[in-house]
Amino acid sequence: NTNAQYLSKKLPEIGLGVYYHSVVGDNPERLISSLELALSRSDIVITTGGLGPTQDDLTKDTVAQALGLRMTVHEESRRRIKEYFERSGRVIVESNYRQAYFPDGSVILENDMGTAPGCAIDVLRGKKNKTVIMLPGPPKELIPMYEKSVVPYLREKTACHLKSKFLRVVGVSESMTEKMIMDLVDGQTNPTLATYAKDGIVTIRVSANDENGARAEELIENTVSKIRGIFGTSLYTAENEEIEETLVRMLKEKNMTLSTAESCTGGQVSQLITSVSGASSIFGCGFVTYSSIAKESLLGVPHAIIEKHGAVSMETALEMVRGAGKISGSDIAVSVTGCAGPSGMDGKPVGRVYIGIKIHDKETVKEFNFTGNRERIRTLSAINAINLVRLAIIGEL
Repeated sequence: NTNAQYLSKKLPEIGLGVYYHSVVGDNPERLISSLELALSRSDIVITTGGLGPTQDDLTKDTVAQALGLRMTVHEESRRRIKEYFERSGRVIVESNYRQAYFPDGSVILENDMGTAPGCAIDVLRGKKNKTVIMLPGPPKELIPMYEKSVVPYLREKTACHLKSKFLRVVGVSESMTEKMIMDLVDGQTNPTLATYAKDGIVTIRVSANDENGARAEELIENTVSKIRGIFGTSLYTAENEEIEETLVRMLKEKNMTLSTAESCTGGQVSQLITSVSGASSIFGCGFVTYSSIAKESLLGVPHAIIEKHGAVSMETALEMVRGAGKISGSDIAVSVTGCAGPSGMDGKPVGRVYIGIKIHDKETVKEFNFTGNRERIRTLSAINAINLVRLAIIGEL
């Protein structure tokens, strides 16, 4: 449920805690039951999905029924839907206009990525004000709508002064991260700390409320300072950045260029780097030399090296990074070669990976032993390659 994961991550950034998740099928009775339960225990309810043109897209009708509201057409949404089909050269059918109907009193949330607008509605339930926000199901539509429309809408509504900061740690497991900050976790109620792990990166969320004259930002920064002292260079950002975003920013600040030579990662390092806007100013070129022949012909790895040590070896990683650096002329080069599985090679076990770094005249190769399936090993290899470049730049390699 990627939508729930996304919203659970983003809502605390604007001071809203996520207390419950519910998943329910396209059945009116069960939908109403779930909605009634959600409204009984929460001030804000966010639904995702069920805003399309077909008969099983029931969200808006169900919400209207539960709240005792009529469904009425929103003419601007109807016009936008008609124009969307005309621009794409598609024939519109009457059912598509179902997406232009909303419960009375709704604030319409425009959909710049599709035909299904979202909406938000405030109602009085008993003596309490409640808010229901309905968002489309596809993440490519939900995420832009949340950022463009939902965030400002909720900021205006909430008087909560909860603030959060997100720190990222690389090269330390989630269990070890939690252990290292346990004294802070046990000793504090404001700020509070929580950890989340994904793809070799652990995120530490630090959240605080204004308290006894101290602003939330001050309380957070005090804790962030302590966390920096605990993790040192393993903490790569306090700005909630992906590690490739941090690296691209660092390379720009240093006016340095980077090139890659990849085997088992198949270009994943290059893909992560070039997914960052503005990477063209720091990325030289990328070699995907999956076969031994490609390593020899494109990067100049001596056949004797591969023959003696194997394609997965410290020696081959070193020759790969030398070749990439020489051919590209970049300030930094990184190489990756390893066994992603399902079986080993060159006598090396699955998960054995060598990553080489060349920065100016300094050359280093590190050995890693990752666990997990093929994709996890490839992803961890790419993340750690980017991290080694980061460490090389700050002189910690």
